[in-house]
Amino acid sequence: MATTKWALDPTHSEVQFKVKHLVISTVTGSFKQFEGEAETEGDSFEGAQVRFSAKIDSIDTNQEQRDEHLKSADFFDAATYPELTFVSTSLTKTGDDDYTLVGDLTLHGVTQSVTLDVEYGGQAGDFYGNQKAGFDVTGKISRKDFGLVWSGITEAGSIVVGDEVKLVASLQFTKQAVAAAV
Repeated sequence: MATTKWALDPTHSEVQFKVKHLVISTVTGSFKQFEGEAETEGDSFEGAQVRFSAKIDSIDTNQEQRDEHLKSADFFDAATYPELTFVSTSLTKTGDDDYTLVGDLTLHGVTQSVTLDVEYGGQAGDFYGNQKAGFDVTGKISRKDFGLVWSGITEAGSIVVGDEVKLVASLQFTKQAVAAAV
């Protein structure tokens, strides 16, 4: 069967994270610079190989001072670890449009296996004749598992930043090329 290559379309995609602040509300951040690709057998995404990376320096939480703190050695240490990467080890269909994506996430110099839920939105052609495929990806990680251990306690005893980080991505891929099997 032919191998199909797909490239992540950053203009029609977004990659976000959500973390509790003071245990009472959620702060949402995003990565503004990222890239990714997938290789499939034909047009089926089951068993696809997926690779993704994001530039840590592109973190945006809508608050410049907080963004600079997140990029500092207290958190992501963007100068030492400029990218986060994800390389899939499996993509398994679990329902009509549902998949489980397992892979190695490398963040802050630490690699951990993570499991993400994927909802396949389908495929469509755009105005320019390109074939597109859409996905919503969600999951949770412990930031401390990746060495992101900075912690603060307010005078009243509230934890400043929660450990659990929710990952939320809406991704659109563009079909690039089909290579015949040899």
